[in-house]
Amino acid sequence: MTTETAHRAGEAGHADGTGTWAVLLPAERYEAERLVHHDTLEMTGLTGVARPGPGDQVAVLADSPPRLVALGRVAAPVRRHREDADDPQSPVEPETLVVAYTRRAFDEPVPAGRLSLDGPVTALAPAAFRALADRLGPPPARRTWLVSLDLPIEAGTPAEAVRLFWSYVQELGPRELPAFVSPSGDEMAMQAFVLGAEANQDPEEDD
Repeated sequence: MTTETAHRAGEAGHADGTGTWAVLLPAERYEAERLVHHDTLEMTGLTGVARPGPGDQVAVLADSPPRLVALGRVAAPVRRHREDADDPQSPVEPETLVVAYTRRAFDEPVPAGRLSLDGPVTALAPAAFRALADRLGPPPARRTWLVSLDLPIEAGTPAEAVRLFWSYVQELGPRELPAFVSPSGDEMAMQAFVLGAEANQDPEEDD
């Protein structure tokens, strides 16, 4: 799929009355977004480039090869002071681009085809954005899941065990700790997940 791109904010296409854009995530940022749920995507360091405005629609892509991983809309810009928010003379970071997610596909990215990107932020023609968004299809039905994390912890008291539990969770996180998930009411279908993907935790099955 070949798309037209605009290099100035005023040239961005419009769908449903808003601009349409693509945002490219570096590999490490994609992994971070995939491992932990976030309501918004925040990007900094975009000075000197055309960028979306509030309300614009955004397709979030992972690189190499380009894959669509989410859709969103740009929220109001945020300005952050590096030193003292109460001191108007303190240095100010460039405006942060904040994208509120409206649809996620981090677990099953969709190929973006021959999408032409100019950098971390690219304006898209409305038809190109719609064609890209249509590749996601309908969202999956939502249901209730039971998610658990079991850790054997040696401690002198229950309260100490709980404190150690949360310390281990913060220290190790989803990159090292397996989480167990099953549909509510069907615990026999439990699966283990590590690094956001299903992992076999039964050593007998590896033999």
